[in-house]
Amino acid sequence: MNLNNAQQEVDNWIKEHGVRYFNELTNMAQLTEEVGEVARIIARRYGEQSEKESDKDKDLGEELSDVVFVVLCLANQTGINLQEAFDKKMALKTQRDKTRHKDNEKLK
Repeated sequence: MNLNNAQQEVDNWIKEHGVRYFNELTNMAQLTEEVGEVARIIARRYGEQSEKESDKDKDLGEELSDVVFVVLCLANQTGINLQEAFDKKMALKTQRDKTRHKDNEKLK
């Protein structure tokens, strides 16, 4: 996925269907809500909690996509180029952590 294209697609959707962006605080609350929905599915489906019957049809991919959508909204409205930020972060992690995980005895 090219993040520049994804940001543009979200911006186009907002302009065509969404009227305008929610303000940043509202989107932060939305992001928190969406992450909570992902956490609920993960905790119940892959963790030790039992999954409620009403949660068994929840689509993890859809919920993760909701998180990505809101992150893209926040990036757009705050002027962040996520592709540049992501590329920079990957370069930093690669340099900083190139042997960290390989050397971690807990992961062997």
